[in-house]
Amino acid sequence: MARCLKLLFVSTPVGPLGSGLGGGVELTIVNLVTSLTQRGHQIAIAAPKNSQLNSAQLIQIPGTLQPTAHTQERDTPAIVIDNAVLSNQWNYARQVQYSYDLIVNFAYDWLPFYLTPFFDVPIAHFVSMGSLSHVMNSAITQVNADFPGTLGAYTQTQVDTFPTGLTWQILSSAVDLSQYDYCDTPKSELAWLGRLSPEKGLEDAVAAAQQTQTPLKILGKLENQDYWDTIQRMYPDAPIDYLGFVNTQQLQATVRNCQGLLMTPRWVEAFGNVAIEALACGVPVVAYRRGGPAEIIDHGKTGWLVEPDSVPDLVAGIQQLNRIDRHQCRQQAEQKYSLPALGERFEHWFETILSLPR
Repeated sequence: MARCLKLLFVSTPVGPLGSGLGGGVELTIVNLVTSLTQRGHQIAIAAPKNSQLNSAQLIQIPGTLQPTAHTQERDTPAIVIDNAVLSNQWNYARQVQYSYDLIVNFAYDWLPFYLTPFFDVPIAHFVSMGSLSHVMNSAITQVNADFPGTLGAYTQTQVDTFPTGLTWQILSSAVDLSQYDYCDTPKSELAWLGRLSPEKGLEDAVAAAQQTQTPLKILGKLENQDYWDTIQRMYPDAPIDYLGFVNTQQLQATVRNCQGLLMTPRWVEAFGNVAIEALACGVPVVAYRRGGPAEIIDHGKTGWLVEPDSVPDLVAGIQQLNRIDRHQCRQQAEQKYSLPALGERFEHWFETILSLPR
């Protein structure tokens, strides 16, 4: 095993850990903490006030939450909010930096990249989304030039959205398989997981559910009320049931009984943690061939990849779910997306960064 490290994670500033506002990166942080702690590393997390996490030292940072990047325009300028939790997180990190071997940034925001040269302790930047703004592209490109090897991402598909010539560590994701129960006797229901926000394309899943008259369980953070209201007006006869944002135990208890999970992203999904959560339960996935899901789903073996934005193709995938062996779905999760594998990948990346000259 590599030497035991003292790590400071600086969490996403868009919401407290456990709130769901941070999307998939929240689950990544939780699982990474578990995996690295099991490998002997010491972790503290500077996170927005009211965060919840029992497996690491949690430093509650007050301040105004940061706007989410996916709700802004590509040309939106960089802004500094008064008493921003992001600024307060990085002010704290600056003060305590010498107590740690490495700082790990999970914020999708220009500020940590801009501040990197002013720190003496190295910073690893885990980028959790694809290219969304010119400001972020510039910030990431500059850090790559000055501190090569310090950029991490989920998938190659995500990386391909950024300017060419950058050096990335592809790190994928994982789930705690012990928290997901396999089910071999599903009901006819379908599941859809994610933030209720336009870029997630929930309306296509609802349209497919209405066409096939297949019950659809919807789980996730209600981020855009107008969007959700519009979907309900558009598809008044769809057999849908919105269950809200739930914890992992409640989520897997619902998903494992479904015949399949639908993934309908309108944007390039960086990864798609919900896909491997479903696979861990033995649930196959019907997903648009776009973004991270296209690198996760083994077409014809653990699900179906269909033409993006095509409800008819989504329906065709649903109708073929009975051809998928659910044992293969669980097996793929065990082989590729376990916590030990995640910890090993990140550990190797951290050691590489620490060996770089500064």
